[in-house]
Amino acid sequence: MPNANSSSHASTTPARPAAPDVTAAAASLSAAQRRAVGELLRVSPVAGELARRFEAAGHSLALVGGSVRDALLGRLGNDLDFTTDARPEQVMSIVRPWAEAVWDVGIAFGTVGCRKSDGEGNSFLLEITTYRSEAYDRTSRKPEVSYGETIEDDLLRRDFTVNAMAVALPQIEFIDPHGGLEDLAARVLRTPGTPESSFSDDPLRMMRAARFAAQLDFTPAPEVVRAMTDMAERIDIVSAERVRDELNKLILAGHPRKGLTLLVDTGLADRVLPELPALRLERDEHHRHKDVYEHTLTVLEQAIDLEEPRGTDADGNPTGGPDLTLRLAALLHDIGKPRTRRFEKDGRVSFHHHEVVGAHMTKARMRKLKYPNELTADVSKLVELHLRFHGYGTGEWTDSAVRRYVRDAGPLLARLHKLTRSDCTTRNKRKAMALSRAYDSLEQRIAHLQEQEELDAIRPDLDGNQIMEILGVRPGPLVGRAYKHLLELRLEHGPMGHDAAVAALKEWWAAHQEG
Repeated sequence: MPNANSSSHASTTPARPAAPDVTAAAASLSAAQRRAVGELLRVSPVAGELARRFEAAGHSLALVGGSVRDALLGRLGNDLDFTTDARPEQVMSIVRPWAEAVWDVGIAFGTVGCRKSDGEGNSFLLEITTYRSEAYDRTSRKPEVSYGETIEDDLLRRDFTVNAMAVALPQIEFIDPHGGLEDLAARVLRTPGTPESSFSDDPLRMMRAARFAAQLDFTPAPEVVRAMTDMAERIDIVSAERVRDELNKLILAGHPRKGLTLLVDTGLADRVLPELPALRLERDEHHRHKDVYEHTLTVLEQAIDLEEPRGTDADGNPTGGPDLTLRLAALLHDIGKPRTRRFEKDGRVSFHHHEVVGAHMTKARMRKLKYPNELTADVSKLVELHLRFHGYGTGEWTDSAVRRYVRDAGPLLARLHKLTRSDCTTRNKRKAMALSRAYDSLEQRIAHLQEQEELDAIRPDLDGNQIMEILGVRPGPLVGRAYKHLLELRLEHGPMGHDAAVAALKEWWAAHQEG
């Protein structure tokens, strides 16, 4: 692969600070290029075959953007992005006879997708996009798409230089007009043009800067940070769904603290997730409390440490890995604190019922960001329950308390365990150990009762049909009240057995009729 600086397509790039170690930088570039060659050879059967089809039809094709970046980083997957001078309808006619499946859901934006196997058990998902440029006007929530004529035009409209590189196929010619390879080696995020122009064209790129900081552990250049700060309000014209998707990618990344900190420091979080910067509560010498903002980021990192590693189950289905539900709950668990903060007469600071307030705030924010209802319910439930463990004092849990804890958590119990454990950020080792032992004890109690009572599916000893038969009543609210009464008895005393449950039901019925 040609050196970036010797490519016939390379152009003059903005002046950059001198590298502190030129030899090390050159070595990084060389190593990146070697990795890219290896990655491209791996996917070449499919990519090369596709490129030859475009060439035969009189069109050009190049691997582009994140695929080139990831190839240089040695992490290219089986999802490949291409760019071409062919129009979408021409792309469809080229790939339809060749691919195993073709879809056109992105054709309005110039993108055609398809799936192709290499004959060795590897399946590739390919997206082929016509050279294009896109921009927002001052009020639109959707980009205006226009097609370009050259690959240089297409690369200029890309978000960052590390995503503005291409490899022309099938000849494997490296195209890097904006110094992306150099920035990749320096782990810096810059824009091909001015950041102001780039972010004005597509304000979502400001969110992407934070996402790439979190995903790649890269640092935005100072001029990028300044533009993000000065233009933060431009994010308001982007749809909630697009903002949400970028936020999810950031939170699920390997270094979410880095991305979240960038959002907060630039003011973008004030527009898209204002509850997070609101955690930076003012403190004074008379009323001291934990830094809630830093505590939250630490809880998020500790929750990530408790996630299950990626793997597969007996049927080959993926398991483990980043858990969006857990991470969102960790990020939002204390957002009720600013609204509930009270300065007590003895100098302490209290946040009474912040978990309840926080659950309502979580639900409201996630709805504004158009999260699915089920995910919203799960995250808000975890926020509501995250203090439940601490409500039992020294850990002397009754069987009834354990049953209610399991019942209220339901299928979220495993996540609640992780959230509760990660919520301990005290530097007092003795206190931290005591809390850990107390929670160990609770988990042991839960496991013991689960063996005895099937806690995962707590229900009364009589079902609705049995209740109606015993009481001789028809379906209606009365049956629900009887069922709830028996459930409370089950939670309080454990399994009763059929005869005892019948007796308890008749006793409740008699009292109900007298009332």
